[in-house]
Amino acid sequence: MRLAVVSAFLTFVILCAFALVVGGLTVRRIRTDFNRQVEQTARQLSTQLNVYINPVTFRIAGIQPPLDDLPGVPEHSVIKLFTLGGEPIAQSPATHAPSLGTLREGATTVNGYRVVSASTLLRVVGAGGGSLGRLIVQYGRRESDVEATIARVELFLLLGVFAGSGFALLAGLTIGRRAMAPIAELTRAAERIAHTRDPSITIPQPKADDEVAELARTLEGMLHELDAAHSETEATLARQRRFVADASHELRTPLTSVLANLELLADSLHGDQGDAAQSALRSSRRMRRLVADLLLLARSDVGRVIPREPCDLAQIVVEAAAELGPVSDAHDISLDVQPAPVQAARDELHRLTINLLENALRHTPPGTSIRVSTRIDRGVAGGGSAVLVVEDNGPGVPSELAASLFERFVRGAGDRGGSFGLGLAIVRAVAESHGGSVTLQDARPGARFLVRLPLAPAEQPAAQPLARAV
Repeated sequence: MRLAVVSAFLTFVILCAFALVVGGLTVRRIRTDFNRQVEQTARQLSTQLNVYINPVTFRIAGIQPPLDDLPGVPEHSVIKLFTLGGEPIAQSPATHAPSLGTLREGATTVNGYRVVSASTLLRVVGAGGGSLGRLIVQYGRRESDVEATIARVELFLLLGVFAGSGFALLAGLTIGRRAMAPIAELTRAAERIAHTRDPSITIPQPKADDEVAELARTLEGMLHELDAAHSETEATLARQRRFVADASHELRTPLTSVLANLELLADSLHGDQGDAAQSALRSSRRMRRLVADLLLLARSDVGRVIPREPCDLAQIVVEAAAELGPVSDAHDISLDVQPAPVQAARDELHRLTINLLENALRHTPPGTSIRVSTRIDRGVAGGGSAVLVVEDNGPGVPSELAASLFERFVRGAGDRGGSFGLGLAIVRAVAESHGGSVTLQDARPGARFLVRLPLAPAEQPAAQPLARAV
């Protein structure tokens, strides 16, 4: 479209320049021919007119042929005869002849007429036969005739400019649409690839062997290479995920043995040795949590699904809050839970709830209130979801951290000592693996995390809240 418009505009400019040049030359030529015709007609009058003299009074008795019947004289012309003294003799038309100005030798324009005045020899016929006498002939022709012709020429040129520009636009649109059709197909194919992220989609190949076909072949080759590179990358990542999952799983057994031995040593040793055993025990417990986190994320990456069973989200929340009760003395944790049956891995949902509560405890100052609630949201079509809400009235999440809050190894200012930056990433992984979602909502002041999970296929009857405050 843009190319056709530009082409039509250039054609319009070229036609305008052509019309100005041709129109100017044509108008000049028309005016020149008109002036020459007026002068030629004025000269021819001396050879066509015979003036008759009355032999008695020596006055002009007539003119032959009559001025109104002269052959070769165009319409709307004025002819006047004068003596050398300026006395009018005759004129055509006989009445209402316009004034042609004073008798001035040469050509001039008067009252819209092109006028030629010249003294010439005319044949004077009297009693003694014919002789030549000198009179003044004034001939004028209306210029509106030639102006009408000039106006028609200019109109035709103007119409030609616009018609040519319109034809150029239509031709440009037709040719451009036909020429851009292969590119439009390439664009649609690129949009499909961008939408599906599937580089194996075939690029349409134009029939003509031109630059567009070369572009299509280049894109086809590039997509093949990208597909191969993507397949290699996915295979490498799959091997890495399997390795992390297998390594995390294999590390659990030796870590359990190490923790059991360190717990025995910590109970039996005292003094510096007891302190060293306690320090090693704390580090081992952190390592066990990290291995458990990595194992959970690795299972989520490779799509491994552990057995699921019907459970109550509200009961899981109560158990998680009770587990964190000893370390939450400085915070006020309140529960408002309603039964919300889900089909899930109980341990993973327990870990999800623990991580959300630990996140609230870690990032809020002492005295902060933390509210946890569960409910069932009914859908319009009869379905619904189990909802878990954890909110606090603390300082909230910094705006620069909100966009990447659920990414792995993202830690806030309060995480430097005891977090690996995997807590909220595990929350999202668990929610998505169960077909749900987790979102951070604006609850200024404070932060509000909302988790949605699909309800269990066979929903249990509603019961009274399990707890109001813990």
